[in-house]
Amino acid sequence: MFNPAISRLTAPPVSVVQDWRASYEGAKGPLVDMSQAVPGYAAHPAMISALEAAAANPDSAKYGRVEGDWELRCAYGKHLGAIYGHEISPSEIHITSGCNQAFVAAVLAVAGQNDEILMTRPCYFNHESTLGMLGIGIGYVDCEASNGMLPRIEDIAAAIGPRTRAIAIVSPNNPCGSIYPSALLDAIFSLCRERGIWMILDETYRDFLPTGDARPHALFSHDGWQNTLAQLYSFSKSYCMPGHRLGAVTAGAAFVDELAKIIDNIQICAPRAPQMAVTPMLTELTDWRQENRERIAARATLFAKVMTALPGWDLLSTGAYFGYVKHPFDGEGSLAVARRMARDVGVLTIPGTFFGDGQEQFLRFAFANAGRDVIAELPDRLTAL
Repeated sequence: MFNPAISRLTAPPVSVVQDWRASYEGAKGPLVDMSQAVPGYAAHPAMISALEAAAANPDSAKYGRVEGDWELRCAYGKHLGAIYGHEISPSEIHITSGCNQAFVAAVLAVAGQNDEILMTRPCYFNHESTLGMLGIGIGYVDCEASNGMLPRIEDIAAAIGPRTRAIAIVSPNNPCGSIYPSALLDAIFSLCRERGIWMILDETYRDFLPTGDARPHALFSHDGWQNTLAQLYSFSKSYCMPGHRLGAVTAGAAFVDELAKIIDNIQICAPRAPQMAVTPMLTELTDWRQENRERIAARATLFAKVMTALPGWDLLSTGAYFGYVKHPFDGEGSLAVARRMARDVGVLTIPGTFFGDGQEQFLRFAFANAGRDVIAELPDRLTAL
């Protein structure tokens, strides 16, 4: 017998979609993979050299601090200060093995099996499955196209109940790409503080906001933010190193202490080599990251133009790596449509069914790993369905 909390989960969505590759026979040219959210360009040569040097350092094979290497925590704190205009102490940072692990640890720190965490819907499937396997209850706040695929603050307020311990927000959003305005994030923060719950803010795609010079929000400027906010981040996207699994949680020192208890039991410490390698890159690759931001923004603009002009297809929202699209095939579920797209025209996307109930009419396109020439060819393929 297996653990029923695990058995009832779906198979990993990306793996399901990747298995469809074999069904495509090449009628429309090379297969176009718009399923997984990965950068479509290589890491900077300096990053690769730093990883090689770190891997060759005998210290990288040793255990490190559970909370993460002090040098990276100091450097990342200064990096955050430059972005948000507010000083972050190294004691308020915990390094993790990827952002998914950061989420697992954050929710374990604040919620148990009789508690509940709110999520917006459509929701990131790994967040939903994490709560499911941990036995933590889930409350949903639906996002609609009429509101830019963003939640309404009154709906969040109405969803908070006696078992609610936190709300999980992803901005820029996965799967929708929708970007939370600073004022909305501030309103959510204020509501969480008023109601005594945590705001878990996943900013994995922060470095791909279209306005790169503007602060994403001012939450760290609030007095006592440490008692309400836990911010998550991934180094994977900006530094093109998803296989090295490196993330971070920024929260109050007391929250970090709780995280250390959890990470000590499931990881002991994040991988040392990528920690060593990325530390100097936070400053050295500033211009390169800006170039990539502009590159992805250009792809997002082109994707929006292409999909808006395509009869029958409805682009609900787009931003960072993603576009969330309503398909035109009434009566056909998203899983069947996505499988047919892969087989007949060689385009891989993630079906909406993996992003929560009520998403059968939608598909998530991840255009970060598709060049502009590939995006421009989408109408030819999609009209052939």
